Amino acid sequence: MDTSMNTPMDTPEIIKHGSDGAFMADVIEASATTAVIVDFWAPWCGPCKQLIPALERAVLAQKGKVKLVKINIDENPGVAGQLGVKSIPAVYAFKDGQPVDGFMGAQPESELNKFVARLTGESDPVEDAKTLVSRAKDSLAAGDIGGAGQDYAQALQLDPDCAEAMAGLARIYIEGGNEIGATQLIHSVSDKIASHPEIVAVRAALNLTQNAPAPDESESVLTPLRAAVSTNPDDLDARLKLAKALASTGDNAGAVEHLLYSIGKNRAYKDEAARMFLLTIFEAEGTASPISVEGRRALSSILFA
Repeated sequence: MDTSMNTPMDTPEIIKHGSDGAFMADVIEASATTAVIVDFWAPWCGPCKQLIPALERAVLAQKGKVKLVKINIDENPGVAGQLGVKSIPAVYAFKDGQPVDGFMGAQPESELNKFVARLTGESDPVEDAKTLVSRAKDSLAAGDIGGAGQDYAQALQLDPDCAEAMAGLARIYIEGGNEIGATQLIHSVSDKIASHPEIVAVRAALNLTQNAPAPDESESVLTPLRAAVSTNPDDLDARLKLAKALASTGDNAGAVEHLLYSIGKNRAYKDEAARMFLLTIFEAEGTASPISVEGRRALSSILFA
C-alpha cells in the first residue's frame, strides 16, 4: 500500500486508510453509530494532497463525533467506480449506511469545517443554506447552471424555508423549459415564505409563460403581430398583444420596449393595461434585474415628463 499520505494524525479510531474490502465494515456499518467521511484520493493528485491535511484537522476537531476513511483509488477502484467518481478529490459523507452529503475538488478550510460540522449537528443549517445560495448565485454568474442547481437543492435540504433557494431552483427549471417542475416547486412553499419577494417574482414569471406557444409555433404567433405594429405603430391593441406574446416566450426586454411606447402614447388606454402588464414583468424579473431597473427608470421619465 502507498504510504505517502500517512500522517501522525492517522488513528484507527478516527482517521484510517480504507480499502474496497474493508468498506462495508469501515464505512457502511460504522456509519450506523458515527458519521463517516470517505475521501477518495490518489498519490499523483495535487489537490488531494492539499485537501487531506485540512480535512483531517476538521475531523479531529470534532473529537470522535465523525470519522474519516481515506481510500487510494489507484489501489482500490471498486467502490469509487460504484459511486460514479469521475474526478478527485471526491469526498462523501455517510450516515446509517447511506451517502448524505459530499463535494468534489479542493475546498477552503472554512468550508471543510462547515461540512464536517453539519454532520455532527453543530452547524447552523439556516446560515449554511445562505452560504450555498450565495455560491449558487456565483455559479450562475459564471454560467455553471448545474452547479447552481445542486447548491440550491442542497440549501433546501438544510432549510426547506429558504426562499432564495426555492426561487433560484424554480428559475432554473423555467429557463430549462420545465415550467411544470417550477410550478410544483412554488406550490409546495410554506405559508412562511409564500409572500417572499423572490417567490412572488417567480410566481409572476410563471404567469407570463403560462400561455406560451410551442417553440416551433412562436414565429407564427409573433410574425402577424409584428407586421401589424410595423404597419400602424400606434395600434396599441396590437402592441399589447405583441408584448404579451414576447413575454410568454421569455423576451421580457422586447415586451418592455413595446409597453413603454404604448404608455408614452396613451397611458390610460384600456384602463392602463400596458402599465399594469409592465409592472407584472418588473415583478417577474425582480428588483435587481437590469430589465426592471432600466425599465422603471424609463417609465418614470415618461410618467413625470
